[in-house]
Amino acid sequence: TRHDLSSEAIRLGRVLVELMPDTDTLGLLALMLLHESRREARSSNNDELILLEEQQRELWDRALIEEGCALVEQALRLHPVGTYALQAGIAAVHSTAASASDTDWNQIVGFYDLLLRAQPSPVVALNRAVAVAMRDGAAAGQELMKQIDIDRNLRDYQPAHAAQAELYRQQGQFAQAQASYRRAISLSQQDAQRRYLERRLAEMTEQTETT
Repeated sequence: TRHDLSSEAIRLGRVLVELMPDTDTLGLLALMLLHESRREARSSNNDELILLEEQQRELWDRALIEEGCALVEQALRLHPVGTYALQAGIAAVHSTAASASDTDWNQIVGFYDLLLRAQPSPVVALNRAVAVAMRDGAAAGQELMKQIDIDRNLRDYQPAHAAQAELYRQQGQFAQAQASYRRAISLSQQDAQRRYLERRLAEMTEQTETT
């Protein structure tokens, strides 16, 4: 998202919170702030995509994180809790972890449990499966993905195939991983995203050829 567009969205979000401070407006503003806080760390100097777990956290904007987390606390105190507040809660857990290995995946899975109950969909189920994989291992996440039936329910959803490729790779199922990477690459609409996946596929292919 362009910086000027996200800045304007945040400005309008702050206006909405002043006028109507309910769980959805608070949660939406918090979500925008927490995502914006990571802008400088999302890509390299060569415009290469950098995933959240690989980002340099010292580049994150701590002022935006503090503001976003305070709004999350407000949003989660209101009932019923809105879906934006739950999504912002997940973003807050990521934003407050000192490192990727310190991420509280159990708490994130808990938020996804609530989100799946409030907004059941294959996309939410996919995100929960990824979180379970981070908490319990790739096999556990892959089992949940089988239940989602990605080829039928998320056939053209690029993140689903990218996530599936990574779980296959972690389990040493390289042929399936290659097929999923290629499908994800074919669905990528952003150059940085496509280059990242192509690099991951090339690295895995090279690794399998040398072992």
